[in-house]
Amino acid sequence: MVAEAEVVCQQNVPARDVPFLGKGGNIEEIDQIVAMSSPVSSPEFRQVRLAAESVSADLSTAQLDVKSLDEVPAPSDIESTILQFVPSIRSGSFADIGPRRYMEDEHIRIDDLSSHFGSLFKFPKPSAFYGVFDGHGGPEAAAYIRRNALRLFFEDVDFPQSCEVDDDFLEGVENSFRKSFLRADLALADDCTVNSSSGTTALTALIFGRLLMVANAGDCRAVLCRKGEAIDMSEDHRPIYPSERRRVEELGGFIDDGYLNGVLSVSRALGDWDMKLPKGSSSPLIAEPEFRQVVLTEDDEFLIIGCDGIWDVMSSQHAVSLVRKGLRRHDDPDQCARDLVMEALRRNTFDNLTVVVVCFSEPDHREQPSPRQRRLRCCSLSAEALCSLRSFLDGSANR
Repeated sequence: MVAEAEVVCQQNVPARDVPFLGKGGNIEEIDQIVAMSSPVSSPEFRQVRLAAESVSADLSTAQLDVKSLDEVPAPSDIESTILQFVPSIRSGSFADIGPRRYMEDEHIRIDDLSSHFGSLFKFPKPSAFYGVFDGHGGPEAAAYIRRNALRLFFEDVDFPQSCEVDDDFLEGVENSFRKSFLRADLALADDCTVNSSSGTTALTALIFGRLLMVANAGDCRAVLCRKGEAIDMSEDHRPIYPSERRRVEELGGFIDDGYLNGVLSVSRALGDWDMKLPKGSSSPLIAEPEFRQVVLTEDDEFLIIGCDGIWDVMSSQHAVSLVRKGLRRHDDPDQCARDLVMEALRRNTFDNLTVVVVCFSEPDHREQPSPRQRRLRCCSLSAEALCSLRSFLDGSANR
């Protein structure tokens, strides 16, 4: 299925001291929470540079070899590139239980939202939606979000209706998705089938026209490949990260051996209502996502979305290099996703594994050689070897 992607604007939504709503929260209360968040600055199709937080030396090396968007040079002729480039969207995925006893990961991928919803929604074309949900404390929370993703993120909110990607549409999409994360969090509190100790991280990626927008709460990660370079499109929300630690401690939480309140390895997640009570209080564990947006150009090759079981044992750049090599060899995003999972298992990951690979180019339709053709390889011989071969053949003929 086909989809494009572009629009310039990138921003990190700072964390706020947001009170969490208990059971019975309504959309008016959520609107108040959203209003407390930083307003979307007027995009006007410009690139917004991300200010990267300094990280302590003991953090994972997974982020040390990756370019941030502000380090990536803009194309020499951005306007003509934007006008000419139309990415073609296709994707693949793979998931594995890994060494765990239970599978708590879930994911969703829709390469063509317009076809999926039909006339119910009016989207810029092409349009696509992807999500990875890494559960903890049981599979219920992640399974609920996956099962109700389209309702929570599109149908039950005032999702903007437009055929064009403009300033108003950008602001509307971001506000709608921020609201959706908070509503999804409340839905987990209200559903009697979801244990209060069950939670999930959530990372979603939207493609509208040429816009790529990533929303993240937790430690799943999205990585863009631009001309072979890895560009992180999300920031892991770990309690040991300086910005997250500061927010956690200001709200009365503490970090013990890298765990929030000595319990959870992430500082943002949906669910986990046993850590967010009493109702209506400000909790150090929040569900508010951070957003990053970027214009895709012909330099952008693919996007990798994966749970932390991948990134615990592999850097963003290594993952990009592995997928890039695979696409050049067989051009199969499903196989590339599987290869990433197998590589993480080979590196002794200790978690469930889920990967989605989204390509921005048409399939390679070059005719693949048959097995017999692949076995017949041409080779060259040195003059000495050629002389020896000729002597051998001549001797065999005279016998």
